[in-house]
Amino acid sequence: MRRLMSSAAAAVILLAAGSAFAATQAPAAGSKGATFASVTTQLPRNVRPSHYDLAFMPDADKMAFTAKVKIAIEVVEPTSTVTLQAADLTFAKAQIAGIGAATIKVDDAAQTAAFTFAKPLAKGKYVLEIDYAGKIYKQAAGLFALDYETETGKKRALYTQFENSDARRFIPAWDEPFYKATYSVEATIPTGQMALGNMPIASSKDLGGGKTLVKFATSPKMSTYLLFFGLGEFDRKTTKVAGVDVGVVTKKGDTPKAQFALTSAADLLPWFNDYFGTAYPLPAMDNIAAPGRSQFFSAMENWGAIFYFEYAMLLDPTISTQTDKKNVFTTVAHEMAHQWFGDLVTMAWWDDLWLNEGFASWMEGRATEHFHPEWNSALAAVGGREYAMGLDALVTTHPVVQHVETVEQASQAFDAITYQKGEAVIRMLESYVGADAWRTGVRAYMQKHAHGNTVSDDLWTAVEKAAGKPILDIAHDFTLQPGVPLITVSNATCAAGKTTLTLTQGQFSKDAPDAKPLTWRVPVTVKAIGGGEAKTLVTGGKGSVTVDGCGPVVVNAGQSGYFRVQYRPADFAAIAKDFARLPSIDQLGVMSDAWSMGLAGYQPATDFLDLAKATPDSADPQVLSKIVSVMSAIDGYYQGMPAEQAAFRKVVFARLSPLMAQVGWAAKAGESDNVAILRAALIGALGDLGEPSVLAEARRRYAADKTDPAAVPGPLRKTILAVVAKHADQVTWNLLNAQAQLEKTPLIRAQLYTQLAGAADPALAREALELALTPEPGETLSSTMISKVASQHPELAFDWAVANKDKVNEKVDNSARTRFIPGLGAGASTPAMAEKIKAYAAANIAEGSRKEADKAAAAVMNRAKIREQRLPAITAWAAKAN
Repeated sequence: MRRLMSSAAAAVILLAAGSAFAATQAPAAGSKGATFASVTTQLPRNVRPSHYDLAFMPDADKMAFTAKVKIAIEVVEPTSTVTLQAADLTFAKAQIAGIGAATIKVDDAAQTAAFTFAKPLAKGKYVLEIDYAGKIYKQAAGLFALDYETETGKKRALYTQFENSDARRFIPAWDEPFYKATYSVEATIPTGQMALGNMPIASSKDLGGGKTLVKFATSPKMSTYLLFFGLGEFDRKTTKVAGVDVGVVTKKGDTPKAQFALTSAADLLPWFNDYFGTAYPLPAMDNIAAPGRSQFFSAMENWGAIFYFEYAMLLDPTISTQTDKKNVFTTVAHEMAHQWFGDLVTMAWWDDLWLNEGFASWMEGRATEHFHPEWNSALAAVGGREYAMGLDALVTTHPVVQHVETVEQASQAFDAITYQKGEAVIRMLESYVGADAWRTGVRAYMQKHAHGNTVSDDLWTAVEKAAGKPILDIAHDFTLQPGVPLITVSNATCAAGKTTLTLTQGQFSKDAPDAKPLTWRVPVTVKAIGGGEAKTLVTGGKGSVTVDGCGPVVVNAGQSGYFRVQYRPADFAAIAKDFARLPSIDQLGVMSDAWSMGLAGYQPATDFLDLAKATPDSADPQVLSKIVSVMSAIDGYYQGMPAEQAAFRKVVFARLSPLMAQVGWAAKAGESDNVAILRAALIGALGDLGEPSVLAEARRRYAADKTDPAAVPGPLRKTILAVVAKHADQVTWNLLNAQAQLEKTPLIRAQLYTQLAGAADPALAREALELALTPEPGETLSSTMISKVASQHPELAFDWAVANKDKVNEKVDNSARTRFIPGLGAGASTPAMAEKIKAYAAANIAEGSRKEADKAAAAVMNRAKIREQRLPAITAWAAKAN
């Protein structure tokens, strides 16, 4: 699953699903082996499935379906009752041939259905037949509908979304990853529509009366959350690669917009086959684009039928940007990596979710480095690491491998610790053992556990054996305990042309700096500017390293390590003086450390601003983009402080305006995608902050768009719309709203409604909130609008959402309801908001499901601390600079 990374106001909106109920097994985190008896479950272990034979008929108009499933089961301990998982399903009958009918008891709170027979079932194999019915949802859970506008009227398509625990909303099942089984699916559908599944259609029969029966080929063994079905008026385009039918599926007329995704998938498939040493085992792999949104995810790795929301897969030249192009490639790479790491080999239980998501996040970076070296994706990995460290340095963090007991806890595990910290730890360990040894270990792991389930130690064991180098303890240190190591550099001495450093390991924390630090075994790479490189392993809290050269030394050179670095002031000053000589990735890493360490009080917060001044305008566009994003973030801390904000904006304009002049408004022949992305970032930031010339030009171009086709080029359309909407008055806002109402292209329509929610004017922001509760934007776009308002007005959005709680929750995925409203307030900066979030959680969220609300409150308190303790120094620095 490709998780969304969003603004501070929405950063804690994570997926959750179902109800809480106790686990019956709880193996130690990271323990070796995954067996039927040892893996966590919320069901009795006396029965297990091997095959599901499902026949169903969806009724999109009535938003319901009827179904019959025959489940091949094995009774491993005699029992009278077969209990499986089910949610929002109604049962007509259940029986086992030769045994008789069962009485049925549904437990809505536990999301289970129990089928009890008149006499015990002896050990052996049976077929459980169940007739039942279910509902079609409006949000992305179970079988759900997405409505969209076309030139010929409104259309409706159906799709499924089951991760982590929503297959039970479609099929009564053992809805846990360890219970792998095969699936045969048939569906009675409207004639003329296209049905999609994990496997190709094996047969199709016209039943008359406008109905067709389609039967899909039997799937390989897989977990329930990977099952998929789609239905609608679609187009499909395919290409044959490595014996596999690789395809894209879109609504009618949109396959040209999917060409880049198709080309990327076709390139990636043989590359993944080679990397994993295991060929993709299904005959086809579709990439399916759907209009709409989710509060949490952009794509899902259903085996052989990868689902994407359109914005994550399609490129429309009238509105798509170079960033969109990058995102399409990395999302396709992420979901295709899952076809092996997650689908072929699956974590045994949600404790080890990171085995799916951390690895796929890392693999998307490796694939991007291979196919698009011009994007310099290693720098993007630094950004992902920073995102994870931002959460990992708060007391509300958790280990990468965390014990999960409830469905909601499993859902909350889909966060930056699982994804981006997991990715960073893999990147660090790969660097430690070497890329070839790492790949050899992964290949052995894949071949040994194909079609099975694993825990983290299965991967570590395979890599350690391949590398001939111990990594288990290092891996455990970084995955079984939370937090961010801090490496402090001291006693730098130079003798005989070599520099020796003393390294001390502590712990970086934003809200508990005085707590006793944990200990890690930390792989560290250092490089002297103009000199050599050396590596060491810091153990027991202490270490030293000697490197050729007597210039300033960068610790964590190459940025493969997951830790923060603290230099002595004189050493930091020496690095800053030679900053322009550093490789781009180390410029970005040193900047990132300086900014985060400054905000947390480990060094002056103004150190970052000094580096921003020292960065040449010829630096890598991603380094310059870091300056843009941090300066925008600082401006946000000045909310409600107009005089101080105006003084700081002078500094921002003085630093960024020359860059804007350098890149210009028009793309230049042969420029890189990263330069184009920097252009959009500069226009967005300067326009957002109200720089007069940029704001005026954005407004001029928007006004000229109807008569001048060149006024708003596609790659800048989103940015220009955002600037105009941010500074809109009532007249402009109404014009944007009218434009949105008339727009028929879902990608553009969604963007217009999203920007309507970005107005700085509180009255217009409130109008956008009210609009979000109407049918006008569409069921799945409402939550995006509410979150967009929160990015500008967190207090307003939170208070309004609490006052309209029931209506807001109707517009939110079932899986996200316990964290959506708390997340709206995360971008606020007052302790009072933190208390409001806690009070809301106490009144509305079960005690065991408040983790994300706690994170939101912690984020607010951290922002309040920064405003109080760090802004005065930045204000003084700005006054001196001006």
